[in-house]
Amino acid sequence: MKLDPFYLIVDRASWLPRLLPQGVKLVQLRAKDKEEAELRREIAEARAVCERYGAQLVVNDHWRLAIEEGCDFVHLGQEDLAAADLTAIRSAGLKLGISTHDEAELEVALLARPDYVALGPVYPTILKKMRWAPQGLERVAKWKKRVGDLPLVGIGGLTIDRAQGVLEAGADSLAVVTDVLLNDNPERRAREWVLATREMA
Repeated sequence: MKLDPFYLIVDRASWLPRLLPQGVKLVQLRAKDKEEAELRREIAEARAVCERYGAQLVVNDHWRLAIEEGCDFVHLGQEDLAAADLTAIRSAGLKLGISTHDEAELEVALLARPDYVALGPVYPTILKKMRWAPQGLERVAKWKKRVGDLPLVGIGGLTIDRAQGVLEAGADSLAVVTDVLLNDNPERRAREWVLATREMA
């Protein structure tokens, strides 16, 4: 499986009509602290917009809703992975991405036979408080050797200036949140990321 080199992460579906027209082809909906009915609406809306623009939607954490809403990709953190029904996920035909931060988590992730593995934070991040220090490019290279042909997603503190180094270290795709969503012009920044990563990949 091949992932688009630019992997946008948004916290609500309303971002997508603004950002997908910029050429974004891979997007994760990471919607936190919402009731199930609202989550279901968010996922359904995101799926519809992604279909309109030919983009791949990844649902974060909520694998049951992803199955019920007919999605085809789910991303799980380690805690969610421990509680997930992987047989149900596979039976529904969903592809699976898994977050990793250290060797033990990578071992757990690989046992689940994911379709991609994410490593983070590559650089310091303001998105959330992390108990892991920045991984750096050497860890990216090490992880790529470990996962082989499995796509590797780098996440955490990524900017366009840092993108080339992370891709050259071995990442196949770069997951970006704040560099786009907190930008003064998110649409322009998303377009810049799309163009830059397509040239680098």
